[in-house]
Amino acid sequence: MALMNIRVLVVDDDALVRASLEMMLDGANGISVVGQAADGDEVPAAVDAHFPDIVLMDLRMPRVDGIVATRRVRARTNPPEVVVLTTFDTDENVLHALRAGASGFLLKDTPPAQIVDAVRRVAAGDPILSPAITRRLMDRAATQADAHTIAQQKLQRLSPREYDVMLAVAQGKANAQIGAELFMSLATVKAHISHILTKLELGNRTQIALLAHDAGLA
Repeated sequence: MALMNIRVLVVDDDALVRASLEMMLDGANGISVVGQAADGDEVPAAVDAHFPDIVLMDLRMPRVDGIVATRRVRARTNPPEVVVLTTFDTDENVLHALRAGASGFLLKDTPPAQIVDAVRRVAAGDPILSPAITRRLMDRAATQADAHTIAQQKLQRLSPREYDVMLAVAQGKANAQIGAELFMSLATVKAHISHILTKLELGNRTQIALLAHDAGLA
């Protein structure tokens, strides 16, 4: 069976980094780099021109940073997924990137094979975040009183069954595992997740997990 072709847009202000990422990703089966952008303000036009499935986004850029660019991309209709690739892993950067709608956060010293795997997994709907960053981020989020209250109020919008699915998503379980544990078909799990995203006004599974942890769950 042929692999799906994942279209990637590389966004980085360093031409050498862009060239290196393009060479690495184009050498992987089922992945094509369809375009590049040198700054966040170039991303909307590049997305319009190349229709990427994944935007590999740097954070620090001179005119429009990756956080703003990610937020703009994810606000579009049928937006591509965004994976942040940066040298800066501070809690603030991770938190802002995920709240802007990024589905993954990787460091630039991540081994090439892991970057390729992250692109494939995010394209398949699985968020990517290193365990160390996840634990730091969740510990930080759980201590924020305002976020805790807001999250609990939002989760009251869910039906009991949607709440169960939300918890499973927050625990990092795949759709097949959720279906098996909750005695649902895969289609039903996907439908519940779609309803959860709509009710909670979220963009992806990573944000479901963030909200759950803000509420002191999972």
